[in-house]
Amino acid sequence: MLQDRGARLYEVLAQIRPLVLNSARAVEASLKPLNLTVGMRAVLETLADHGPTTVPSLGARLDLARQGVQRHVNDLLDRGYVESRVNPGHRRSVLIALTNSGADVIRRIAEDERRHLSQMAQDCTDQDVAAAVKVLRSLNHDVRQRARHLHDEAGDIDDQRP
Repeated sequence: MLQDRGARLYEVLAQIRPLVLNSARAVEASLKPLNLTVGMRAVLETLADHGPTTVPSLGARLDLARQGVQRHVNDLLDRGYVESRVNPGHRRSVLIALTNSGADVIRRIAEDERRHLSQMAQDCTDQDVAAAVKVLRSLNHDVRQRARHLHDEAGDIDDQRP
């Protein structure tokens, strides 16, 4: 029984891999006229969803290295979509916040994506979609925890080497 569950979840992941790749390709193509990248879009969306935050916090939310997020933030600063603000909680770490222009562009991007998505998976009911979200949210949580655990274990092994 446990093997069957593992096999079914493996099939879920087998479907997700090309979905993620093709979704990124579609998003990338749709962002090209706006001179934005998928990474820049992710930063804008995170700021829109969670408000002003630091670059390390953005990296943690996106599961990306701080350095990569900083490059996206720098590009967005150059375009006027985000701004640096004083961080009352930390003198040397600024908050990154959406500008009105950035809020407008991510709103338009999200609306366009939702409009296109509303025409997809027509053979699935709203309940099917809700179940998929539940399964994927749970799987994402558990896989993320396993990845952190494996990363921590690998670090412990590396630390023990001469």
